[in-house]
Amino acid sequence: MRITCWWPRTTNRGWWPASRPGSGSRTPPEGSRRLLPPEPVPTPEQLGRQATTVDKGHGRIEKRTLRATPIVTAHDRWKGLKQGFRMTRTRTTNGATTVEVVHGITSLPPERADARALLDWVRSHWHIENQLHYVRDVTLREDACRVRKGAAPQVLAALRNAAIHLLGNVPARSTPEALEWLQLHPEYAHKLIGIPQSE
Repeated sequence: MRITCWWPRTTNRGWWPASRPGSGSRTPPEGSRRLLPPEPVPTPEQLGRQATTVDKGHGRIEKRTLRATPIVTAHDRWKGLKQGFRMTRTRTTNGATTVEVVHGITSLPPERADARALLDWVRSHWHIENQLHYVRDVTLREDACRVRKGAAPQVLAALRNAAIHLLGNVPARSTPEALEWLQLHPEYAHKLIGIPQSE
């Protein structure tokens, strides 16, 4: 393919882009400058590759910024990998600021999940995780457990998870209320775990 460029008829020939011998350098006249400015480069937010949220409450300010990219190089290790992302959490409490950076991957392409959607899903995931850890640590007193040897901690953690799942079927507003309700209705507890009712 050959491309040849020459002066268009509407071009102002009042100046030349290159200086001719002996003419010295000259600046182009004002009227010959381009009429339209260059197009601005889209920002990551405009491309749907970056999203930011700011939350204020309980004496702290928390800013979350997620930046996603479809340019990934680990397809051979994760089948179906479509995007990678990095989320930065900046939390300021009583004048002290902490920064946490989290990386993640997803099988959803940018057409189905832009940065805003990924940020919402990550936040909802951690909300559920935080609720689960609160129930474990406060209601079931997991941190107070002194069992440390062998596979016992993993077994107890699995039993707590099963208990939390079963308590979700109890007609109560919270896990503590569900525990109290089962103490008053032990027959329902037997039903939850599949123990047949005695005559």
